[in-house]
Amino acid sequence: MEPTDKEIQYIDPHGAKETLGDNAIHVEGLSMILYDTDQFMDHFYHWWGEIILGSWRVYSAFIQYSNASWPPPLPARFILPHIYLDEWHDRAGVNAPLMRACFSSASIEKQDYWLDLIALNRTVVFERAMIVSREAARRHPFSDKWYKMMAGTMDVPTLDNFWEYLRSTTIFNFLGYLPTVVVNPIPGNTEKPIITYISRQGAGRRLIDKDHELLVESLKLLEDEGICEVFVAMMERMSLHDQIDLVSRSTILIGVHGNGLTHQLWMPPSHRSTVIEIFIPKAYVFDYELPARNLGHRHYAVWNDTLITYPKGTYYKGITYGDGFHGNSIPVYGPAVARVIRERLTEPITSRGGARN
Repeated sequence: MEPTDKEIQYIDPHGAKETLGDNAIHVEGLSMILYDTDQFMDHFYHWWGEIILGSWRVYSAFIQYSNASWPPPLPARFILPHIYLDEWHDRAGVNAPLMRACFSSASIEKQDYWLDLIALNRTVVFERAMIVSREAARRHPFSDKWYKMMAGTMDVPTLDNFWEYLRSTTIFNFLGYLPTVVVNPIPGNTEKPIITYISRQGAGRRLIDKDHELLVESLKLLEDEGICEVFVAMMERMSLHDQIDLVSRSTILIGVHGNGLTHQLWMPPSHRSTVIEIFIPKAYVFDYELPARNLGHRHYAVWNDTLITYPKGTYYKGITYGDGFHGNSIPVYGPAVARVIRERLTEPITSRGGARN
Protein backbone atom coordinates (compact mmCIF):
# COMPACT_ATOMS: atom_id res chain seq x y z
CA MET A 1 0.00 0.00 0.00
CA GLU A 2 2.82 2.39 -0.81
CA PRO A 3 1.07 5.63 -1.89
CA THR A 4 1.58 7.03 -5.37
CA ASP A 5 0.85 10.52 -6.69
CA LYS A 6 -2.77 9.43 -7.04
CA GLU A 7 -3.03 8.99 -3.28
CA ILE A 8 -0.86 11.78 -1.86
CA GLN A 9 0.98 14.85 -3.11
CA TYR A 10 2.74 17.63 -1.28
CA ILE A 11 2.28 21.02 -2.90
CA ASP A 12 3.76 24.44 -2.23
CA PRO A 13 1.20 26.92 -0.85
CA HIS A 14 2.27 29.41 -3.50
CA GLY A 15 1.27 26.98 -6.24
CA ALA A 16 -1.85 25.66 -4.55
CA LYS A 17 -4.30 27.74 -6.57
CA GLU A 18 -2.93 26.43 -9.84
CA THR A 19 -3.38 22.85 -8.64
CA LEU A 20 -6.58 23.14 -6.61
CA GLY A 21 -8.51 25.83 -8.46
CA ASP A 22 -10.49 28.82 -7.24
CA ASN A 23 -13.12 27.03 -5.14
CA ALA A 24 -13.75 23.74 -3.39
CA ILE A 25 -16.38 21.45 -1.94
CA HIS A 26 -16.38 21.73 1.84
CA VAL A 27 -16.90 18.63 4.01
CA GLU A 28 -17.77 19.60 7.57
CA GLY A 29 -16.67 17.91 10.78
CA LEU A 30 -13.89 15.45 11.54
CA SER A 31 -13.25 12.79 8.90
CA MET A 32 -11.26 9.73 9.99
CA ILE A 33 -9.68 8.25 6.86
CA LEU A 34 -8.74 4.67 7.73
CA TYR A 35 -6.19 3.76 5.09
CA ASP A 36 -6.03 0.05 5.81
CA THR A 37 -7.16 -3.19 4.18
CA ASP A 38 -9.55 -5.94 5.21
CA GLN A 39 -6.56 -8.11 6.12
CA PHE A 40 -6.57 -6.36 9.49
CA MET A 41 -9.83 -4.45 9.66
CA ASP A 42 -12.01 -7.53 10.05
CA HIS A 43 -10.56 -8.34 13.47
CA PHE A 44 -11.77 -7.08 16.85
CA TYR A 45 -8.26 -6.41 18.17
CA HIS A 46 -6.87 -4.73 15.04
CA TRP A 47 -9.95 -2.53 14.60
CA TRP A 48 -10.62 -1.47 18.19
CA GLY A 49 -7.34 -2.19 19.96
CA GLU A 50 -5.14 -0.59 17.31
CA ILE A 51 -7.00 1.65 14.83
CA ILE A 52 -9.62 3.23 17.10
CA LEU A 53 -7.62 3.30 20.36
CA GLY A 54 -4.45 4.60 18.70
CA SER A 55 -6.18 7.26 16.62
CA TRP A 56 -8.22 8.46 19.61
CA ARG A 57 -5.05 8.89 21.66
CA VAL A 58 -3.54 11.10 18.95
CA TYR A 59 -6.77 13.06 18.46
CA SER A 60 -7.11 13.55 22.22
CA ALA A 61 -3.58 14.92 22.40
CA PHE A 62 -4.37 17.37 19.60
CA ILE A 63 -7.50 18.56 21.42
CA GLN A 64 -5.62 18.91 24.70
CA TYR A 65 -2.76 20.95 23.30
CA SER A 66 -4.98 23.16 21.18
CA ASN A 67 -6.81 24.15 24.39
CA ALA A 68 -10.12 23.03 22.94
CA SER A 69 -12.97 21.98 25.21
CA TRP A 70 -13.35 18.43 26.47
CA PRO A 71 -14.96 16.14 25.48
CA PRO A 72 -13.99 16.80 21.87
CA PRO A 73 -16.35 16.61 18.89
CA LEU A 74 -16.76 13.02 17.74
CA PRO A 75 -15.92 12.09 14.14
CA ALA A 76 -18.62 12.93 11.62
CA ARG A 77 -17.57 10.06 9.39
CA PHE A 78 -15.13 7.20 8.95
CA ILE A 79 -13.87 6.74 5.41
CA LEU A 80 -12.55 3.32 4.36
CA PRO A 81 -11.09 3.80 0.84
CA HIS A 82 -10.01 0.15 0.46
CA ILE A 83 -13.21 -1.48 1.73
CA TYR A 84 -15.91 -2.27 -0.83
CA LEU A 85 -18.78 -3.68 1.24
CA ASP A 86 -18.74 -5.05 4.79
CA GLU A 87 -15.24 -6.52 4.82
CA TRP A 88 -14.44 -4.49 7.94
CA HIS A 89 -16.99 -6.53 9.92
CA ASP A 90 -15.35 -9.18 12.08
CA ARG A 91 -16.51 -12.78 12.15
CA ALA A 92 -17.71 -12.51 15.75
CA GLY A 93 -19.93 -9.55 14.89
CA VAL A 94 -18.37 -7.19 17.44
CA ASN A 95 -16.83 -4.33 15.46
CA ALA A 96 -19.90 -2.86 13.79
CA PRO A 97 -22.42 -2.81 16.68
CA LEU A 98 -19.85 -1.24 19.00
CA MET A 99 -19.02 1.40 16.38
CA ARG A 100 -22.71 2.31 16.13
CA ALA A 101 -22.88 2.58 19.91
CA CYS A 102 -19.70 4.61 20.27
CA PHE A 103 -20.09 6.90 17.26
CA SER A 104 -23.86 6.91 16.92
CA SER A 105 -24.05 9.92 14.59
CA ALA A 106 -21.08 9.06 12.37
CA SER A 107 -21.44 7.57 8.93
CA ILE A 108 -19.11 4.81 7.77
CA GLU A 109 -18.23 5.46 4.16
CA LYS A 110 -16.48 2.94 1.97
CA GLN A 111 -14.76 2.77 -1.40
CA ASP A 112 -17.79 3.94 -3.37
CA TYR A 113 -17.82 7.23 -1.43
CA TRP A 114 -14.11 7.74 -2.07
CA LEU A 115 -14.52 7.00 -5.79
CA ASP A 116 -17.50 9.35 -5.97
CA LEU A 117 -15.34 12.18 -4.67
CA ILE A 118 -12.69 11.35 -7.25
CA ALA A 119 -15.31 11.29 -10.02
CA LEU A 120 -16.34 14.85 -9.15
CA ASN A 121 -12.94 15.98 -10.42
CA ARG A 122 -13.17 18.87 -7.97
CA THR A 123 -11.13 19.95 -5.00
CA VAL A 124 -12.67 18.64 -1.79
CA VAL A 125 -11.61 20.25 1.49
CA PHE A 126 -12.18 18.36 4.73
CA GLU A 127 -12.73 20.73 7.64
CA ARG A 128 -10.65 18.42 9.81
CA ALA A 129 -9.20 15.04 8.86
CA MET A 130 -7.00 12.35 10.35
CA ILE A 131 -5.35 9.77 8.11
CA VAL A 132 -4.72 6.47 9.88
CA SER A 133 -2.25 4.38 7.90
CA ARG A 134 -0.80 1.06 9.00
CA GLU A 135 1.99 1.38 6.43
CA ALA A 136 3.00 4.79 7.77
CA ALA A 137 2.76 3.58 11.37
CA ARG A 138 5.24 0.80 10.65
CA ARG A 139 7.89 3.39 9.82
CA HIS A 140 7.92 4.80 13.33
CA PRO A 141 11.05 3.79 15.31
CA PHE A 142 8.87 2.17 18.00
CA SER A 143 7.46 -0.23 15.42
CA ASP A 144 10.74 -2.15 15.44
CA LYS A 145 10.52 -2.25 19.23
CA TRP A 146 6.98 -3.62 19.65
CA TYR A 147 5.84 -4.55 16.11
CA LYS A 148 2.42 -3.00 16.67
CA MET A 149 0.55 -0.44 14.58
CA MET A 150 -0.11 1.79 17.58
CA ALA A 151 3.48 1.65 18.85
CA GLY A 152 4.20 5.12 17.51
CA THR A 153 1.43 6.65 19.61
CA MET A 154 2.92 5.50 22.90
CA ASP A 155 5.01 8.64 23.37
CA VAL A 156 2.20 11.01 22.39
CA PRO A 157 1.41 12.91 25.62
CA THR A 158 -2.27 13.04 26.46
CA LEU A 159 -4.70 12.89 29.36
CA ASP A 160 -4.48 9.81 31.57
CA ASN A 161 -8.19 9.18 31.14
CA PHE A 162 -8.38 10.02 27.42
CA TRP A 163 -10.26 6.77 26.64
CA GLU A 164 -12.92 7.12 29.33
CA TYR A 165 -15.21 9.29 27.21
CA LEU A 166 -15.43 6.64 24.48
CA ARG A 167 -15.61 3.78 26.97
CA SER A 168 -18.54 5.22 28.90
CA THR A 169 -20.31 6.41 25.75
CA THR A 170 -20.07 2.97 24.16
CA ILE A 171 -21.26 1.13 27.25
CA PHE A 172 -24.16 3.48 27.96
CA ASN A 173 -25.39 3.46 24.36
CA PHE A 174 -24.97 -0.30 24.05
CA LEU A 175 -26.41 -1.38 27.41
CA GLY A 176 -28.63 1.58 28.25
CA TYR A 177 -26.87 1.99 31.60
CA LEU A 178 -23.42 2.25 33.18
CA PRO A 179 -22.86 -0.77 35.45
CA THR A 180 -21.80 -0.32 39.05
CA VAL A 181 -18.21 -1.42 39.60
CA VAL A 182 -16.84 -2.68 42.92
CA VAL A 183 -13.07 -2.23 43.11
CA ASN A 184 -12.21 -2.92 46.76
CA PRO A 185 -13.24 -6.05 48.67
CA ILE A 186 -15.09 -4.96 51.83
CA PRO A 187 -15.74 -7.52 54.59
CA GLY A 188 -19.44 -8.16 54.97
CA ASN A 189 -20.30 -6.51 51.65
CA THR A 190 -22.27 -8.84 49.38
CA GLU A 191 -20.86 -7.16 46.27
CA LYS A 192 -17.24 -7.99 45.48
CA PRO A 193 -14.73 -7.08 42.76
CA ILE A 194 -15.37 -9.21 39.67
CA ILE A 195 -12.67 -11.43 38.20
CA THR A 196 -13.40 -12.54 34.65
CA TYR A 197 -11.46 -15.46 33.23
CA ILE A 198 -11.96 -15.63 29.46
CA SER A 199 -11.68 -19.32 28.69
CA ARG A 200 -10.37 -20.43 25.30
CA GLN A 201 -10.87 -24.14 25.97
CA GLY A 202 -13.14 -24.34 22.96
CA ALA A 203 -10.58 -22.67 20.68
CA GLY A 204 -7.32 -23.70 19.06
CA ARG A 205 -4.94 -21.76 21.31
CA ARG A 206 -5.77 -22.94 24.81
CA LEU A 207 -4.54 -24.27 28.12
CA ILE A 208 -3.74 -27.85 29.04
CA ASP A 209 -7.10 -29.14 30.30
CA LYS A 210 -5.88 -30.01 33.79
CA ASP A 211 -4.21 -26.61 34.12
CA HIS A 212 -7.43 -24.90 33.09
CA GLU A 213 -9.27 -26.86 35.77
CA LEU A 214 -6.68 -25.96 38.43
CA LEU A 215 -6.84 -22.29 37.43
CA VAL A 216 -10.63 -22.27 37.83
CA GLU A 217 -10.31 -24.08 41.17
CA SER A 218 -7.72 -21.55 42.37
CA LEU A 219 -9.92 -18.63 41.36
CA LYS A 220 -12.92 -20.17 43.10
CA LEU A 221 -10.87 -20.43 46.30
CA LEU A 222 -10.42 -16.65 46.15
CA GLU A 223 -14.17 -16.37 45.81
CA ASP A 224 -14.61 -18.61 48.85
CA GLU A 225 -12.33 -16.27 50.79
CA GLY A 226 -14.82 -13.50 50.09
CA ILE A 227 -12.47 -11.13 48.28
CA CYS A 228 -13.95 -11.42 44.78
CA GLU A 229 -16.61 -12.88 42.53
CA VAL A 230 -15.39 -15.11 39.70
CA PHE A 231 -16.88 -15.59 36.24
CA VAL A 232 -15.54 -18.11 33.75
CA ALA A 233 -16.64 -16.78 30.38
CA MET A 234 -16.55 -18.38 26.96
CA MET A 235 -17.26 -15.26 24.94
CA GLU A 236 -18.27 -17.14 21.80
CA ARG A 237 -21.20 -18.63 23.73
CA MET A 238 -22.40 -15.30 25.14
CA SER A 239 -24.43 -12.54 23.55
CA LEU A 240 -22.50 -9.35 22.88
CA HIS A 241 -24.73 -7.59 25.41
CA ASP A 242 -23.70 -10.05 28.13
CA GLN A 243 -20.03 -9.79 27.16
CA ILE A 244 -20.00 -6.01 27.47
CA ASP A 245 -22.03 -6.06 30.68
CA LEU A 246 -19.65 -8.53 32.33
CA VAL A 247 -16.39 -6.87 31.30
CA SER A 248 -17.64 -3.39 32.17
CA ARG A 249 -18.23 -4.63 35.74
CA SER A 250 -14.88 -6.43 35.99
CA THR A 251 -11.74 -5.37 37.82
CA ILE A 252 -9.40 -8.14 36.64
CA LEU A 253 -9.40 -9.83 33.24
CA ILE A 254 -7.55 -13.12 32.69
CA GLY A 255 -7.02 -15.14 29.54
CA VAL A 256 -4.69 -16.91 27.18
CA HIS A 257 -3.28 -14.50 24.58
CA GLY A 258 -6.19 -13.92 22.23
CA ASN A 259 -8.88 -11.66 20.84
CA GLY A 260 -11.04 -11.74 23.96
CA LEU A 261 -8.51 -9.64 25.87
CA THR A 262 -9.46 -6.72 23.61
CA HIS A 263 -12.51 -6.45 25.88
CA GLN A 264 -10.23 -4.70 28.38
CA LEU A 265 -11.31 -1.57 26.47
CA TRP A 266 -14.60 -1.68 28.39
CA MET A 267 -13.15 -2.52 31.82
CA PRO A 268 -13.07 0.60 34.02
CA PRO A 269 -9.55 1.72 34.95
CA SER A 270 -8.65 1.86 38.62
CA HIS A 271 -5.72 1.34 40.96
CA ARG A 272 -6.64 -2.38 40.93
CA SER A 273 -7.68 -2.99 37.31
CA THR A 274 -5.48 -5.71 35.84
CA VAL A 275 -5.03 -7.69 32.64
CA ILE A 276 -3.38 -11.10 33.10
CA GLU A 277 -2.23 -12.58 29.78
CA ILE A 278 -1.12 -16.22 29.63
CA PHE A 279 1.61 -17.21 27.14
CA ILE A 280 3.49 -20.36 26.35
CA PRO A 281 6.62 -20.00 28.57
CA LYS A 282 9.24 -17.56 27.26
CA ALA A 283 6.94 -16.16 24.57
CA TYR A 284 6.22 -12.43 24.67
CA VAL A 285 4.31 -10.09 22.38
CA PHE A 286 2.75 -6.69 23.05
CA ASP A 287 -0.72 -6.96 21.48
CA TYR A 288 -2.59 -6.58 24.77
CA GLU A 289 0.05 -4.91 26.91
CA LEU A 290 0.06 -1.71 24.86
CA PRO A 291 -3.72 -1.28 25.19
CA ALA A 292 -3.48 -2.02 28.92
CA ARG A 293 -0.90 0.73 29.34
CA ASN A 294 -3.10 3.15 27.39
CA LEU A 295 -6.15 2.27 29.44
CA GLY A 296 -4.56 2.41 32.88
CA HIS A 297 -4.64 -1.33 33.65
CA ARG A 298 -1.71 -3.20 35.18
CA HIS A 299 -0.55 -5.90 32.74
CA TYR A 300 0.97 -9.23 33.76
CA ALA A 301 2.46 -11.83 31.44
CA VAL A 302 2.20 -15.40 32.72
CA TRP A 303 4.77 -18.11 32.01
CA ASN A 304 3.29 -21.13 33.78
CA ASP A 305 4.09 -20.36 37.46
CA THR A 306 5.87 -17.05 36.81
CA LEU A 307 4.08 -13.71 36.47
CA ILE A 308 6.01 -10.68 35.25
CA THR A 309 4.99 -7.05 35.04
CA TYR A 310 6.80 -3.88 34.08
CA PRO A 311 6.37 -0.47 35.74
CA LYS A 312 5.79 2.70 33.78
CA GLY A 313 8.65 3.47 31.41
CA THR A 314 10.04 -0.09 31.38
CA TYR A 315 9.28 -2.94 29.01
CA TYR A 316 10.20 -6.49 28.19
CA LYS A 317 12.94 -6.48 25.57
CA GLY A 318 12.18 -8.27 22.35
CA ILE A 319 9.38 -10.18 20.65
CA THR A 320 9.28 -13.97 21.02
CA TYR A 321 6.75 -16.50 19.76
CA GLY A 322 8.46 -19.86 19.86
CA ASP A 323 7.07 -23.36 19.52
CA GLY A 324 3.59 -23.90 20.88
CA PHE A 325 2.55 -20.24 20.88
CA HIS A 326 -0.68 -21.07 19.03
CA GLY A 327 -0.93 -24.57 20.46
CA ASN A 328 -3.47 -26.36 22.63
CA SER A 329 -1.07 -27.30 25.44
CA ILE A 330 -0.23 -24.00 27.12
CA PRO A 331 0.64 -24.55 30.80
CA VAL A 332 -0.37 -22.35 33.72
CA TYR A 333 -0.08 -22.85 37.47
CA GLY A 334 -3.37 -21.60 38.88
CA PRO A 335 -2.21 -20.92 42.47
CA ALA A 336 0.48 -18.53 41.19
CA VAL A 337 -2.14 -16.54 39.28
CA ALA A 338 -4.44 -16.52 42.31
CA ARG A 339 -1.62 -15.23 44.52
CA VAL A 340 -1.07 -12.19 42.30
CA ILE A 341 -4.81 -11.51 42.12
CA ARG A 342 -5.03 -11.61 45.92
CA GLU A 343 -2.19 -9.09 46.09
CA ARG A 344 -3.81 -6.81 43.53
CA LEU A 345 -7.13 -6.79 45.38
CA THR A 346 -5.78 -6.36 48.90
CA GLU A 347 -2.58 -4.33 48.60
CA PRO A 348 -2.63 -0.69 49.81
CA ILE A 349 -4.29 1.70 47.40
CA THR A 350 -1.18 3.88 47.18
CA SER A 351 0.82 1.07 45.56
CA ARG A 352 1.01 -0.13 41.99
CA GLY A 353 -1.63 1.03 39.59
CA GLY A 354 -1.73 0.76 35.84
CA ALA A 355 1.27 1.81 33.77
CA ARG A 356 0.22 4.40 31.20
CA ASN A 357 3.39 4.15 29.10
